Amino acid sequence: MFDYELLRLIWWALLGVLLIGFALTDGFDLGVAALLPFVAKSDTERRMVINTVGPTWEGNQVWFILGGGAIFAAWPFVYAASFSGFYLAMFVVLSALILRPVGFKYRSKRPDPAWRSRWDWALFVGGLVPALVFGVAVGNVLTGAPFRLDGDLRVFYDGSFLALFSPFALVAGLLSVAMLVLHGSAWLSIKTERGPVQDRAVSFGFVAGILALVLFALGGLMVARMPGFELVGAVETGAPSNPLHSTSQMVAGGWLANFARYPWMVIAPALGFAGTILALIGIRSRSGVLAFGGSSAAVTGIIATVGCAMFPFILPSSIDPHSSLTVWNASSSERTLGIMLFCVVVFLPMVLAYTAWAYRVMFGRVTTQAVNTSPDFY
Repeated sequence: MFDYELLRLIWWALLGVLLIGFALTDGFDLGVAALLPFVAKSDTERRMVINTVGPTWEGNQVWFILGGGAIFAAWPFVYAASFSGFYLAMFVVLSALILRPVGFKYRSKRPDPAWRSRWDWALFVGGLVPALVFGVAVGNVLTGAPFRLDGDLRVFYDGSFLALFSPFALVAGLLSVAMLVLHGSAWLSIKTERGPVQDRAVSFGFVAGILALVLFALGGLMVARMPGFELVGAVETGAPSNPLHSTSQMVAGGWLANFARYPWMVIAPALGFAGTILALIGIRSRSGVLAFGGSSAAVTGIIATVGCAMFPFILPSSIDPHSSLTVWNASSSERTLGIMLFCVVVFLPMVLAYTAWAYRVMFGRVTTQAVNTSPDFY
């Protein structure tokens, strides 16, 4: 039905959809966890905050699994290079994520304040660390990962864990934290009753929104000044995947070329800025719907900006640009992409329908009375 070139484009777009879906759903979970010690002072308040995400956080992580699965199945070269090169960073993220289910399940098992406080800080780490490391990872993808391929397509990674935390990568990491904290505070403005918790969430959310605007603009200026990547010569978009059959080079300001080549892509950064401003207006006016809608638009726009800037690159190499992985040279076979697309067309609507139904059933604010009287709450 679809030729190889179109299938690759579809899967590039689907990968972006899955990553945005993860950031929109599990993103506010991470933001709420990062805010937990600061917006909730008493045990009742902390239980209220935890229960705003308690019924849905496990389902939200499906998007994370789908994203990893899509990279593995649709872009095997990218999976091999990124998961081996960023192994320690992935281990840190997974270790932090493991703290969340343990914290949710164990926190209320004992009434001891010290016991509960330790799990509250574990949930905080489980929210902050992944948000930071995901952003740092994106920063490293933009600067290029230090890997190369030999003639047998074996991956050799020449970087170190500490080298991941370059100034630009840290800016990207802080932007990720600010973006998700804004998203989490917008969620709390919808899901908590009016009172001290919501007031504190609004205050932190406003600061996070301002920081997100500043860091997004700063990141854009840094991207404009640092080298980007471009393909050299004619590209066989329908040829079998082999990263060594294409040639790439580093070019100053290369990541901005797509916005001049395809003017419609400017929609992505515009949505990032406009969504953040809308979220700030919603937070200031105590409109939870506007705040959450704005933060969702901001998350979508910021992530889409990265994808649009890098196209067709998925994982460029900073030490050997010719080993860079692109949409055209790093995908699975045409048959594999076709079968996977059929599965997505069949099953993704089911996932979306069930997710919508679950959120509809569990819609409503978490109140102090409900936390103190319902045995179903954490």
